[in-house]
Amino acid sequence: MAKSDEFMGIGAAARRFGLAESALRYWEERGLLRPAQRRSNWRLYGPEELHRIGLIHMWRETGLMSLDEITTILTARSHDWRHAVRDRLRAIEQQQERLAKAKAHLEHLLTCPDENPAEDCPYLRAMTAEQACGPA
Repeated sequence: MAKSDEFMGIGAAARRFGLAESALRYWEERGLLRPAQRRSNWRLYGPEELHRIGLIHMWRETGLMSLDEITTILTARSHDWRHAVRDRLRAIEQQQERLAKAKAHLEHLLTCPDENPAEDCPYLRAMTAEQACGPA
């Protein structure tokens, strides 16, 4: 069992990760955090809960996962959480492809010699023609 000095209140735990206390309460309500110990009606977080807070915060801060995805990873059996991670990886790869295309278009706009690229640029016209999926 952990010593009492290894526990911290909700305010200290929230400050440690740059979070609002309400975020920790919400995560607890959603089942992301195991119920913290309570002494004299105070929530106390030990090393394991602090580690879990750190994981949730890291995954949220990076935009890596939604709270539902995090819940699956933290509470599911191995095949369920692995499936969720694989799905998220596929989504990130698709997003990276879209971002790479967006970057290429923006870089072209900066270097396009046409005065009004949206109207005059042959490259942009070719790109929009490629995206058209129906008959002309």
